[in-house]
Amino acid sequence: MANLKVDFLGMHFPNPFMLASGPPTRTAAMIRRAFAAGWGGAVTKTILFQPTPDHQPRLQAHRNEGRNIGMENIEVLSQLSVAQWQKDLAELKAAYPERPVWASLAASDKDEWIRLSEILQETGIDALELNVSCPHGMPDCGMGAFIGQNAELTGQVVAWVKSVAKIPLIVKLTPNVTDITFVAKAAQNGGADGLCASNSVASLNGIDLDTLDPTPSVGGFSIYGGYSGPGIKPIALRCVAKIAKATGLPISGLGGIDEWRDTIEFLAVGAATVQLCTAVMWRGYGIINDLLSGLNGYLDQKGYPDIQSILGVALPKIVDFPSLPLTWRVQAQVDETCTGCLDCVTSCNDSGFQAIRGTKGKPVTIDASRCDGCGLCLMVCPQDSIRLVSR
Repeated sequence: MANLKVDFLGMHFPNPFMLASGPPTRTAAMIRRAFAAGWGGAVTKTILFQPTPDHQPRLQAHRNEGRNIGMENIEVLSQLSVAQWQKDLAELKAAYPERPVWASLAASDKDEWIRLSEILQETGIDALELNVSCPHGMPDCGMGAFIGQNAELTGQVVAWVKSVAKIPLIVKLTPNVTDITFVAKAAQNGGADGLCASNSVASLNGIDLDTLDPTPSVGGFSIYGGYSGPGIKPIALRCVAKIAKATGLPISGLGGIDEWRDTIEFLAVGAATVQLCTAVMWRGYGIINDLLSGLNGYLDQKGYPDIQSILGVALPKIVDFPSLPLTWRVQAQVDETCTGCLDCVTSCNDSGFQAIRGTKGKPVTIDASRCDGCGLCLMVCPQDSIRLVSR
């Protein structure tokens, strides 16, 4: 079996799977259950000096044909006191000394950032994760994304905490910026030891067609919230890849990870550990079994001895637009499994190059002289009967 162990800033993980800061890490008791199930590490729900009550309801699924494809939340930070977390974290680390625990924290001024960092690291936790990226609620208080969307302010906050940090300092970044590399570099210059990317995407989940209320509806009102789930994976992958290439710092990746295949992609663009939240909220701590077996099976099948073998291997292949080879030409080709549903004919005719012809119930044919190799037909084919081949 492949070696799934990970060394991250001196912390030793039995596997790369962490619980992200959120509802699954609401309490230390919940984190204990996750560790017993096999999770490699965890980040607490964000701790602050002034716990804020949550609104009801605060979660709303985004569905397509009855299936959850994403979720918006307007939940804020931990409702537990700092004193309660002090006690619980000390007990958690005593029970699971070999499992890395990161404390997520947020504050509104220099004194609070410093005091909270000093208090939390004395509990025996393994790292501090600065939440400068929450997209809702906290920005109105001068916290969360209010900080993380400002490179200078991010660097300043990191420097404050770094001045007292005795353990690794990780900064959790927001994707809701024009270019995440500017903020990542500011965090690095401020003294960040590692980065985490990315938090949820600012969104408006939807409108109830019966009432025309925005959702989730809190007495008929709502706010812009944080969107998570499989739909944001391409955004999160971009964030991880950009900051990996720009900083070279160790990265914990998150955003849209729903299964073990997603994990491979994040590792390939430079994330040494991965964090999950929404998938756990939907299916529970037990998904760790499929994550571990899937990752292990992939590494074994491909002949990779460990996670390090695939870490960052895709980064050199992500280039600027002018560097893409225009000489590389492909065309679509149909195989014998095609049953003539004609989805590709419609798409190619109305949005492509009118290169596909067919009759219902019979395999389609592609005119190579008209095919432009765009890939649209592959996207709409429900049977995976089309592939691109080199001209």
